[in-house]
Amino acid sequence: MRLEGVKMQVLQNTPFSPQAQCFWRDTKQDMTSIEPIATVTSAQLEPEPHIASTGVLATQRVALLALLALIVLCVGWELAWAPIKPGGSWLALKALPLALPVAGFLKRRLYTFRWVSLIVWLYFIEGVVRAYSDPAPACQMAGLEILLCLVLFMSCALHVKYRFKAARTAVEPSAEPTSVTN
Repeated sequence: MRLEGVKMQVLQNTPFSPQAQCFWRDTKQDMTSIEPIATVTSAQLEPEPHIASTGVLATQRVALLALLALIVLCVGWELAWAPIKPGGSWLALKALPLALPVAGFLKRRLYTFRWVSLIVWLYFIEGVVRAYSDPAPACQMAGLEILLCLVLFMSCALHVKYRFKAARTAVEPSAEPTSVTN
């Protein structure tokens, strides 16, 4: 008995019930066809030229090269060139977080450049500490790590600056002289 009552309520609330059909008919009559105002061409879908300015591209390349060099340095340092323990150490895994932003750098994602410019300071601190505490071959590697971190930070910071500058010039209309009258 109760199950049949539930079935009737469900059937009444389906899109094919008379109440639902009345609703759909009313809304269908209110809908009008929307004509497109303008068509989008393939030229409009390409990236805008202000985004790919020379400063943006140059800083992207420098940042990517510095990041890749830092990854190679971290892995080579801990596995072969001057490991803490003979035969290598698990400290080579410190290069894994550096591998994450490579795709973002290649796709020129602004957010990636911003957070890498903050994360790179952890590697800078490690380089400074190990430059003063490790023996001869490792202290030179630490100096190279410091240099790569500074290059990576500067290129990321300049990339963000150039991107914001390009976006600001694209949004603001050309500077027109305005006359001020009192």
